[in-house]
Amino acid sequence: MRKIISFMHLSLDGFVAGPKGEMDWIKVDQEIFDHVGKRISEGDTALYGRVTYGMMENYWPTAGDKPEATRHDIEHSKWYNKVHKVVLSKTMKDEGLTNTTIISDKLSDSINELKRSGSKDILLFGSPTATHSLMQLSLIDGYWLFVNPIILGQGIPLFTDIKDKIKLNLVTTRPFTCGVTELNYTVDRQ
Repeated sequence: MRKIISFMHLSLDGFVAGPKGEMDWIKVDQEIFDHVGKRISEGDTALYGRVTYGMMENYWPTAGDKPEATRHDIEHSKWYNKVHKVVLSKTMKDEGLTNTTIISDKLSDSINELKRSGSKDILLFGSPTATHSLMQLSLIDGYWLFVNPIILGQGIPLFTDIKDKIKLNLVTTRPFTCGVTELNYTVDRQ
């Protein structure tokens, strides 16, 4: 069965965005892009909440075609255009969407069916609201976190409304020269 891995940038104090959704504090550079690109290139399914999907869809389909496109833009645009996208939304319809499926109800059943449908990990990108919903249903199997060297003090927390403890196993860590540290955890289901 496939696993859902939550991919998220966060502050040292556990926020994924500022109080108004600001993400201008997130550090990314070519070293991080190269590292992330290798791992996501092995995946065939990206999972998003409605808001994050809208941001991705407005940029990535054509990002690699622009004259000023970086190597990262070109590579990620190619990946984005070929990967199957799954969006959690109660308001969107999948009519006319390319290579995209909308999950609007029966979240637990639909996600478990998605997990049984292939062999490669499903990457949940950003999407704090979707992450919170899946977390509450114990549907996330791992956390791929990029901890940024900043304390925001307030904002949108990654971990909120947790009813039961979630035990994690640290798989890997990696410091990047820009000060970001990758923490890769699996959920301990025992």
